[in-house]
Amino acid sequence: MPAVETIPDPPVRHYMTNRIPDTKQGKTMAMMTEVTESYPVLDADPFSRENLTDPYPLQEAIREAGPVVWLKPYGIWATARHEHVQAILNDHERFCSSAGVGLSDFRKEKPWRPPSLLLEADPPAHDRPRRVLTRILSPIAVRNMRQSLERYANDLVEKLVHQRSFDAVKELAEVYPLNVLADAVGIPQGERENILRYAAIGFATFGPRNWIWDEVMPGFPKLHAWLMTNCERDVLTPDGLGAQIYAAADTGEITVDEARLLVRTFLSAGVDTAVNGIGNTMLAFARFPDQWELLRDDPSLARAAFEEALRYESPIQMFFRTTTEAADVGGVKLDEGQKVVLSLGGANRDPRKWNEPSRFNIKRSTAGHVAFGSGVHACLGQMFARLEGEAILTALAKRVHRFELVGEPKPSLNNTSRGYASIPLKVQAR
Repeated sequence: MPAVETIPDPPVRHYMTNRIPDTKQGKTMAMMTEVTESYPVLDADPFSRENLTDPYPLQEAIREAGPVVWLKPYGIWATARHEHVQAILNDHERFCSSAGVGLSDFRKEKPWRPPSLLLEADPPAHDRPRRVLTRILSPIAVRNMRQSLERYANDLVEKLVHQRSFDAVKELAEVYPLNVLADAVGIPQGERENILRYAAIGFATFGPRNWIWDEVMPGFPKLHAWLMTNCERDVLTPDGLGAQIYAAADTGEITVDEARLLVRTFLSAGVDTAVNGIGNTMLAFARFPDQWELLRDDPSLARAAFEEALRYESPIQMFFRTTTEAADVGGVKLDEGQKVVLSLGGANRDPRKWNEPSRFNIKRSTAGHVAFGSGVHACLGQMFARLEGEAILTALAKRVHRFELVGEPKPSLNNTSRGYASIPLKVQAR
């Protein structure tokens, strides 16, 4: 566990350097901020290969060091306690998203792509497009999709169980959400895997410009061109969710350009998280066979099991907020304009919130987990994602007696999301 340095109590004074925009000179300048309260400091990098492979030791160090911790390598605050992560997510006025939900501060540098109208915007600008998608993804609309999602899940699982072995990522977690969401949105068949690659780039770029950024960004121009072409109205099927978004442009609720960006957000945010969520769930059951026995004997636990998997191994491990004014987090004073990384994965394993949080237990209450965020920026597609997870687990529970890992799972490292590139499984049919 990383060593924690504690900045002493007053009257000893310490200073932090922030970069702020100088609008007159068109550049940034350094400002020294005086800090007179005590706070813990960690000289640790959450984006290192080691910490991305196994984020939980660092999350524990952050959580146990204090309510909020200063991360030296990036000059940012970090919190991994559930209480404070949830409170910040629910306080969009003091902790904004419009400055970027990654390490980059949009007020100081140009975004690498047009910001999301939902994820990277705050009320009131955020409200208008969100109302459109909230209506399109209403509970009734999602329930009406249940039959088609369950049919696809049953057919896919039947095929995989018949094989007796399969890769839980390549043949299940990537195939199912990619196709059911693309079908729902109205994306035509052909090269749909580009959506996965594009989404991975998006989540990678919420972190620093590190080796992951260098690996994924060369493919961005081609993928971006493909995705935006397939988000055009005349390419989408006339009966999908994408067409409904463009219909909102016809009524003047949003512009045509905004409709295109909303379709993009739908795909980039909705596929990658579902892929990781389902893959992580499969690995959890393979490692906790007693929990699979519970689900196998009672398939009605499928929804609860998926919720526990999201808590246990959160598909999105961290997001950022930026302070809009001086703020207090657990007694630590944060200045205006400072980045705060919220460890969703750490909050979801906080022992202050859950008993034995590092144990996968599908019968626990997961109420309050932040895998889908919280507040005005909570994931709009969470009902659809829950239906995907429930459909897949129900289909598996009816057909699979047990799982067995037949090879070492291969992590798929990303700056903010957590998932696997491969999980080889052998299954025994019921």
